[in-house]
Amino acid sequence: MSDLPKTMHAVELVGHGGPEMLQYREDVIVPTPKSNEVLVKVHAAGVNNTDINTRIGWYSKGDNDSADASWSGNALQLPRIQGIDVCGVIVAVGENIASSRIGERVLLEPCLYEGDNQPLSQPWFLGSECHGGFAEYTVIASRHAYAVNSDLTSIELASFPCSYSTAENMLTRSRVSAKDTVLVSGASGGVGSAAVQLIKARGAKVIAITSPNKEEQLRELGADEVIFRDQDLVAALGSNSVDVVIDLVAGATWPAFLDVLRSGGRYAVSGAIGGPLVELDVRTLYLKDLSFFGCTALEPEVFGNLVSLIETGKIKPIVAQIFPLNAINQAQESFVAKKYVGKLVLTIDDQA
Repeated sequence: MSDLPKTMHAVELVGHGGPEMLQYREDVIVPTPKSNEVLVKVHAAGVNNTDINTRIGWYSKGDNDSADASWSGNALQLPRIQGIDVCGVIVAVGENIASSRIGERVLLEPCLYEGDNQPLSQPWFLGSECHGGFAEYTVIASRHAYAVNSDLTSIELASFPCSYSTAENMLTRSRVSAKDTVLVSGASGGVGSAAVQLIKARGAKVIAITSPNKEEQLRELGADEVIFRDQDLVAALGSNSVDVVIDLVAGATWPAFLDVLRSGGRYAVSGAIGGPLVELDVRTLYLKDLSFFGCTALEPEVFGNLVSLIETGKIKPIVAQIFPLNAINQAQESFVAKKYVGKLVLTIDDQA
């Protein structure tokens, strides 16, 4: 590492609260890879809902400064470099890792089962329990840095890891197959638009919930049918009409998701942007023999499957806007405004 810089540009989260809690610095120490780790020069990093949720303390069930305000439900160690979507190139390796890995362009798996040179009893999430990609360099266990062979730019590749692996994990957990009709809430967001593509890659029928101004883009992604957010879901689709619900919204209208599920249907959730508290009639759950799947930690095969789908061109990147790293506050403002389809990406260097 003698030819690498000693310090780097990075954005540090210094506490829970507003945008002022994100501090852009140019004097952060470049990390050193330990045994079984690699050092990645970050080219691009995607912006996610989890970045904002972590900053404002949304994951906490108590006050914003309580000890459970992270993905894992543990205290967040500050300052923290966020950034769960990372594409870059390996520039150095720790002990036990072949030097031949240097030069590989990689995507970093967001859900980690190895960290600090040891197996983890509870998964970490990149940018939450350990430093992530909102910096020029980051370290990660070698097993979680997946070489990717693709003609896509690093900006395009950085749009995939978190949202697409989250969506693929939901489909894996809920066993989506070609015979299914699948309803996707929040279909215009990063995870939702990824789910639309991934469901079509499995040959299933997709019904997307979105706003009228985003209908055309979702149909281009493969949505067979589009329902608008203000429509009555049961009136539009009919009771017992879908096999699987992929939910990223929850909120006040949540009971309708169970009404449209067929007997034996499956419900998978990995977000609650419409509100985390919902009303459940338990009779619907057991009388319809429904299965519920809460999805955060990735199944072991998910990320490798995702990389294969990228390399074979079966899914396409959807980059809505690009920002430099020092414009992270503007990127998050644009993210919250939700006037786009797909992903927002931060460029870290000129190789993106």
